[in-house]
Order: sequence, then structure tokens, then C-alpha cells
Amino acid sequence: MAEAVFMATATILKKSQEPTDTSNKGFLWKTILFNCNCHSFDQVERQLLKAIHCSLSRAREISGQVHNTGSSVVYTGPRERCEAVSMVLEDIGLIVKVSQ
Repeated sequence: MAEAVFMATATILKKSQEPTDTSNKGFLWKTILFNCNCHSFDQVERQLLKAIHCSLSRAREISGQVHNTGSSVVYTGPRERCEAVSMVLEDIGLIVKVSQ
């Protein structure tokens, strides 16, 4: 009996450890935020808080990465949720792309 429980757990762990498989039910969509010079850090951080419900420190980390590298993946998940995140960010004119 314990062996059957272990096998089921091992199977679950193996499936959850395959996030890079793009054929896995289409869940590997991402929302990418691009840098622009027309918004302040505060504006970007506020929109990130609304869009991805992260902490202020995480929003600051993302906005810094976008500023320094030109872009950042701000959310990964189902296409519909990525598009919803994108819409919130686009509300203030941020440059966003949803891709797989």
C-alpha cells in the first residue's frame, strides 16, 4: 500500500517538474513587459501590483529589471490569464506582449 502511495506521489512530482515542455496543455504562455521612458517607476509598480498581485518589493524588482535589461517576463501561465495581466498593464500604456 505504501508503495502505491509513493508511486502516485512520484508521478505527480514528475509532472509538475516539466514546466519547460511547451506541448504541456498550452499553459506555458508568458506576459512580457518592455521598457519605455514615458512611465515612472511608481506607475509601473502600481500596475504590477494590480496585474499580478505581487508584493511591492517584487514589483520594484521587476521594474528595475525592465529598466536595466529592456524587458522582463512578469507572469507565466494559461493564455487567458496572461492576456488579463497584459490588459491591466496596458491600461496605462505600458508596452506588453503575450507569447508562448
